[in-house]
Amino acid sequence: MVRFDLSQGDVPILTTKRVYWKTAVKEMLWFLTGETNIQPLLRENVRIWSDWPLATYRRETGEAISQEEFERRIVEDDAFASRWGDLGPVYGKQWRRWLGSDGREYDQIGELVRTLRENPTSRRMLFHGWNVAELSAMALPPCHMVYQYHVTSDGRLNCLLFQRSVDLLLGAAFNYVGATALQLMLAQQTDLRPGELIWVGGDVHLYMNHLEQAREQVQRLPRPFPKMRLVRKPENIDGYRIADFEVEGYAPHSGIKADVAV
Repeated sequence: MVRFDLSQGDVPILTTKRVYWKTAVKEMLWFLTGETNIQPLLRENVRIWSDWPLATYRRETGEAISQEEFERRIVEDDAFASRWGDLGPVYGKQWRRWLGSDGREYDQIGELVRTLRENPTSRRMLFHGWNVAELSAMALPPCHMVYQYHVTSDGRLNCLLFQRSVDLLLGAAFNYVGATALQLMLAQQTDLRPGELIWVGGDVHLYMNHLEQAREQVQRLPRPFPKMRLVRKPENIDGYRIADFEVEGYAPHSGIKADVAV
């Protein structure tokens, strides 16, 4: 378990290596659209989801295409993107368009916002992505799996995030930022103040090809967390853009490179 106090504007963007926080926020904004195709991400220069569809393409076609060429075709060719860029019913689909046994689609995020506004003492303010019936169709089953929210008596919004599996070197830093960005958006939309982000990891692991990088990172002295703020308030949770997020005072150590395990 790791706890972060967001109440004074400080946010958990790690400083022991450079974290590309805009990429993490863009990913969260993409989740909120309910989109499952990587084309919009690539058009925002976010490449963190390319490995899985690229591996599928290489396996099914036998073509030894480079990642750069694969991403270029996804961006420029809508038909190619439709065929090879979709990840299946991953996060956004479950968060915004969960398909119930009654044939209806359920918007978990929309319901969460409504409940935070109308019944903030509820013990049912959560959403999750572990749709058992659709797991086999997902490029990657949800790792950051359950987000639960709690409103304190003095109007602070707390989040408890359970993550079933986490790549500690690469994934955790992005998950902290994405969850924080979402918490700030939800608090603003419901006239609350950010409180605590409590992150709980289930299977927390380092891959064998990340060990040296991890040793380098833990030898570095952490610096103060930066601050993040929202520069405007959109009409609803769907109205946020990357330009709405401003980070001040981020002075990290240099980046650490490592390959994603697919």
